[in-house]
Order: sequence, then structure tokens, then C-alpha cells
Amino acid sequence: MNSNPIGVFDSGIGGLTAVKRLIQLLPNEDVIYLGDTGRVPYGSRSRETIIKYARQDAAFLLRHGIKAMIIACNTVSSTAFEEISRDAPVPVFDVIEPPSALAAASTKNGKIGVIGTTATVRSGAYERALGRLLPGAEVTSAACPLFVPLAENGRTSPDDLAVMTIARDYLARLLGSGADTVILGCTHYPLLRGAIAEILGGGVTLIDSGAATAEYASARLGELDLRSPSPAPGVRRYFVTDDAEGFEALASRFLGADVRGLTEQITLE
Repeated sequence: MNSNPIGVFDSGIGGLTAVKRLIQLLPNEDVIYLGDTGRVPYGSRSRETIIKYARQDAAFLLRHGIKAMIIACNTVSSTAFEEISRDAPVPVFDVIEPPSALAAASTKNGKIGVIGTTATVRSGAYERALGRLLPGAEVTSAACPLFVPLAENGRTSPDDLAVMTIARDYLARLLGSGADTVILGCTHYPLLRGAIAEILGGGVTLIDSGAATAEYASARLGELDLRSPSPAPGVRRYFVTDDAEGFEALASRFLGADVRGLTEQITLE
């Protein structure tokens, strides 16, 4: 057993989808969250820049004595997971394999859609993972670069004309693919779940990559005997690289809990 915190990082607020599920599954665990809100989004950056940022994020969490790390960013998971997991002295979980496994188990017709940032789609990480897990699967991917800034600015409602116009354009390719299962390949995208579901229709299963990863990490921590022995509710701390107050407003709304006073603005090096 280990009472050290679990570290989670993302380019912004999207990784809170993983934190939310992690808290539900492991309420007694301490969690440290880092959102690199000053440099969001990562998805349009070069591979070299993404790796540089990811190493800075990981180093910050490791300085806080974490026992495990969740890369709650599909862009980093698809681009820099190997570098981060190789160098880290703790277990590292990505957000590619767990949702891919869930999608492979969920599809009935073998046709799976993936939506993500430009960098995630360009990497082909989901295609490779799904090819291993479900040989013969037909995978259709679509980049949705404006979804992250929409989510970061609280523009997520299906009643928002701009949101629906952008989403219809991005999702048109998936509608024509016959996919019965779609991976939300960015942890920001569950914030837009209502709009995405309305366009794709009720017959399509949506896989939340952050939640799937939290479930996998929870199981692995148990297998590795790393869960906290404390019976008390866990302590959560949040760090951002820009505008702590704005982050707290969005985070409180999304997590369904007041996080005011729990967030600190920091500088990454």
C-alpha cells in the first residue's frame, strides 16, 4: 500500500474527466492535477514541442512524490508516452490503450470512429492500438481542432449554434462511415458529449477516454498494491500555468464540487 498522491496532467481542463472518474472510484486517494492552461492546446504543436512540454509536466508531478502518473492528454499519450514512461520511476498510464480496448469490446459491426486533435489523429496511435486489439477493424478518424478551445471557453451546449455548426462539419465523415462506436480521443471532448451525441445519434456508443483510463488505472493500482490505506477522503490539489480563478470556475462546474482555494498558478521549466 502507498499513501502518496496520484499525479494527473493535461494541457488544460480536459484531464478533469479522468480526475472525476478517479475520485469516484478511489475516493480515499490524494490527487495532484496539473493543467498547462497557459500553453493549451497541445494538439497543433510539433512533435518536438509536445515532448518538451510533456517532460516539463511530468517532472513537476514527480517533484511532488507521486506514486503513479496518468497522462490525461491524448496528444501527449499518442506522441510522447514512450519517452515519459521510459524515464518515470513510477507507473504511467496513457489514454490510448484503455479506451481502445473498451471500443474493441463494444463495437458490434467492427466499425469504430475516433475524434481527436490534429496531432493525435496524425500520429495514428488509435489505429495501431485498435489494429492490435481487433484485427480487421475499420477505423475512421477525424481531427476536431476547435473542440478544445470551445471546451476551454465553456462553449459546450447543444443549444449553441456555433458549437453545433462546427461539430456537424467535423463529424460528417463519421456519419458516413457506419461506425457504431466512437472514441472521444481527447479528454476535453466529453464536455461536448451532448452536442456530439445529438449529431451522431443514439445508436452510437461514445467512449470517454479519460474515464476509461481512470478505470484501468484504478484496477492496476490495486494489482500493484499501490492503493492508499487511509480511510479518510483524499486531498486534491490543482495547479495551472495561467488564470487559476478561471480554471476554478470551470473545474467546479465540471467536477460538481467547489475547488475554490485549491488551485495554484505555477510556472513550468
